[in-house]
Amino acid sequence: MHIHFLDPYQARSSPIHRLDARVKLVLALAFILTSALVPPGAWSVLILLLAGVWSAAVLAYLDPGYLIKRAFLALPFVLAALPLLLTVPGEAVLPFQIASFQGAVTGPGLERFISISLKSWISIQAAILLTATTSFPNLLQAMRAIRIPRLLVAVVGLMWRYLFVLADEALRLARAREARSSAGGLSRSRSGGTIGWRARVTGGMAGNLFVRSIERSDRIYLAMIARGYDGEIRGLPLRRMTGRQRAILAAGLGTLFLMMVLAALF
Repeated sequence: MHIHFLDPYQARSSPIHRLDARVKLVLALAFILTSALVPPGAWSVLILLLAGVWSAAVLAYLDPGYLIKRAFLALPFVLAALPLLLTVPGEAVLPFQIASFQGAVTGPGLERFISISLKSWISIQAAILLTATTSFPNLLQAMRAIRIPRLLVAVVGLMWRYLFVLADEALRLARAREARSSAGGLSRSRSGGTIGWRARVTGGMAGNLFVRSIERSDRIYLAMIARGYDGEIRGLPLRRMTGRQRAILAAGLGTLFLMMVLAALF
């Protein structure tokens, strides 16, 4: 069973989809690096980076709202930067008091927190755009082509494939539970017991899912070993990049470098 909702790749016939996977991977990594190196408060450069992601999404026939919605799922991790609001020295802009604790949000801290949030949000959109326009086998081949260590590529590939195994086992467990549970019927009453009982059932299902996933992954790995797997997924060799693709790569890297220079100067 293939769990389609886990696969972010969206097949299209667009200029971005037809672009070589190596070009897209290098540009995406350079874009994320550029976003991370932009100094705090360089709002104009961050807006240009965001406009670049959305323009590429339009060229790929993707709705920019698709990138925005999926990128918001990772923003809770930005909460780790909340202490910057209080720890970065500077002029207090929002003093507050909670019980006996007194503090103040500083201007530089607020600026740095907003900058980190925007950088993370923009970088996640770039990663989503890469996976939405590049199939996973091509992405793995591109990783090997730019000399990423074979072990790391193998770990990424197996991790991605075992997500589908885990989701498949979870669907099997959920289907089995529904087949053995009674519905509320016309009374619309919820089946099952108390919240504690439901928690115990959910915990048991989670443990069963973990055990079944390990057993199935062992069977898959043994089948791979029996078929000659040696730590690397092999495929057809990649074609040589054309002059047009090399020009696109050079233009993209040059634009990102120019943005870094502008951010450092202004």
